[in-house]
Amino acid sequence: MPRKKISPASAKPLRGKKSWREKLADDKDLPKVVKLDATAAARWGGRTLAIPAPREVDALMRRVPSGRVVTINELRAAVARRHQAAAGCPITTGIFSWIAAHAAAEAEASGETDITPYWRTLKTGGELNAKYPGGIPVLTVRLEAEGHGVFQKGKRFFVRDFEKSVAKL
Repeated sequence: MPRKKISPASAKPLRGKKSWREKLADDKDLPKVVKLDATAAARWGGRTLAIPAPREVDALMRRVPSGRVVTINELRAAVARRHQAAAGCPITTGIFSWIAAHAAAEAEASGETDITPYWRTLKTGGELNAKYPGGIPVLTVRLEAEGHGVFQKGKRFFVRDFEKSVAKL
């Protein structure tokens, strides 16, 4: 079967498609604190929920020094404290950490050296986030270079004794 030629017009990026760094810089009217009804308050752990801005999550991730780690739950708690809310939003905090990670990889690919150390941000329970740039292989190399042990449990990967290395935010 002959290969289809790609015309220059179809090779262009889609109009309006943002880079990861542009997505990180787009605060979308955030941060904000929302008041929850009783049902939502029971689910989220309080009457107020802080929804962070992407750059706010990135700034927290940048505060984690080499040899330390942080989990999404610690980031959420820091967001809640900062905004004097009962809880930090788990959904947006997770999404914005993912955007920060890809923005850091994009910056690193363009030659920047001062990037967000996204590999130090773990999921709940010390699990590595396979959706971060480079996946498990890159995360493992970077974490082990900083003195952490990584082990596999089933199909998932974790930092050994991560609780001892959690950074205070």
